[in-house]
Amino acid sequence: MTTSSSERGVSLGMPQLPAPAYPDEVRARLETDAREVIARYPDSRSALLPLLHLVQSEEGHVTRTGMQFCADVLGLTTAEVTAVATFYSMYRRRPSGDYQVGVCTNTLCAVMGGDAIFEELQEHLGVGNGETTEDGKVTLEHIECNAACDFAPVVMVNWEFFDNQDPQSAKRLVDDLRAGRPVSPTRGAPLCTFKETARILAGFPDEREGAVEATGSAGPASLTGLKLAKGEAAPARVVHPRGEAPTDTPPHEPSPTEHLSSHDAPQDTSASDPEHPAGPVAEEGE
Repeated sequence: MTTSSSERGVSLGMPQLPAPAYPDEVRARLETDAREVIARYPDSRSALLPLLHLVQSEEGHVTRTGMQFCADVLGLTTAEVTAVATFYSMYRRRPSGDYQVGVCTNTLCAVMGGDAIFEELQEHLGVGNGETTEDGKVTLEHIECNAACDFAPVVMVNWEFFDNQDPQSAKRLVDDLRAGRPVSPTRGAPLCTFKETARILAGFPDEREGAVEATGSAGPASLTGLKLAKGEAAPARVVHPRGEAPTDTPPHEPSPTEHLSSHDAPQDTSASDPEHPAGPVAEEGE
């Protein structure tokens, strides 16, 4: 007697076809929303990204049913939709928590403590990267960059910033999320659930009181380039050649927005050392 692969618990990797349909009332509501999204674009195919956020707001992740829905309303194949849904990390492909807690483990955040935060949260929550707590509240993941290096190490919850974290503050944060206690981001809009975030990313208005007015700015170091571009020059500095002490100018204390580097004074390199001239050693054409 032989047993099938399914009886042996072996998956051959074949999808279940067709995808289960949304209930009629859910599909009707999503079709209304989808028409509004599609109308924003001259080519309906361009609406695929926001529509994936839309179906993600329904179930908390992009299901096969959601991808089939996107394919149906846009006239695409499920393969075309799947190719996009599996490319971008913001689209979850399995059930996830109400709060996506992302810990930056890229270079700056890592050396400032991001790696320690991530390791302690894994142990504290009892989950690994990309896994969700048993209560369905928190999904933990490491993120390559939160684009907030001025405030490293940074943790994000549903894409809202929690700056200057350490292992203890991060553990308090996830405990508050799981207990349903109020949590406020360091800057930016008030926190909402992942499903609510997905609907906002689909392009629908954030109707929460004060959410639109709330904003978060970059730190001083990030804004220096912008200020210079607007003509807001940084205070002038007098830099003396290496080894030459100033005579009548008091020492300059750099402001928080200034970044001293090895290029702030002449160096004994091939470009500035007469005994080691720079430049081509042969005439052009030789």
